[in-house]
Amino acid sequence: MSDAAAHRAFEAAGAFLRGHFVYTSGRHGGDYLEKFRILEDPTATTELAGMIADRFRPMKPELVAGPTTGGVILAYEVARQLGVDAVYVERGEPGGRVLRRGFEILPETRVLVVDDVVTTGGSLVETQACIARAGGAVIGIGVLADRTAGRIATDVPFYACLTVDFPSYAPEACPLCAGGVPIAAPRGSRITLPSPSGGGSGWGP
Repeated sequence: MSDAAAHRAFEAAGAFLRGHFVYTSGRHGGDYLEKFRILEDPTATTELAGMIADRFRPMKPELVAGPTTGGVILAYEVARQLGVDAVYVERGEPGGRVLRRGFEILPETRVLVVDDVVTTGGSLVETQACIARAGGAVIGIGVLADRTAGRIATDVPFYACLTVDFPSYAPEACPLCAGGVPIAAPRGSRITLPSPSGGGSGWGP
């Protein structure tokens, strides 16, 4: 599947949404990428995971790791296509990412990190830190979509099936707020709804 075909897959799945959204950062925007429209489609998920697997196969990953929630589905499918095992990295208390459920990473294991949509890169940083604490070596990062338009900084090879650039605004400078466009209902795992004129935690892809 080519980059253009990946874009068509997201469009065909209805993953591109328009409205008035509050992202995890608290910033507002008119575009949202609903990753689960892809992840609910086994055919599309398999094809996009194949793009990631093909890109990193020459680097000989020995394990695939994905953060919860969407990263679990992707890690499983990428690992299946690479013929290796997968581990799932969960939110810790009070923060960061941890391995639970008996998952272990042997020292110096070559780990490919995968995730669904990159917005700020925070979950990737936390996942890399978790793997490093366990003794693994991250050799690359693959994602379904990069919302930073290629601006994300990583210290390992990075690949996205789809790259997009969605404009976002501080709440006080949001043209959608100024125009009276209602804020859409929360779609992600963070469901605190800020006031249209205020900041606070929101949600994001």
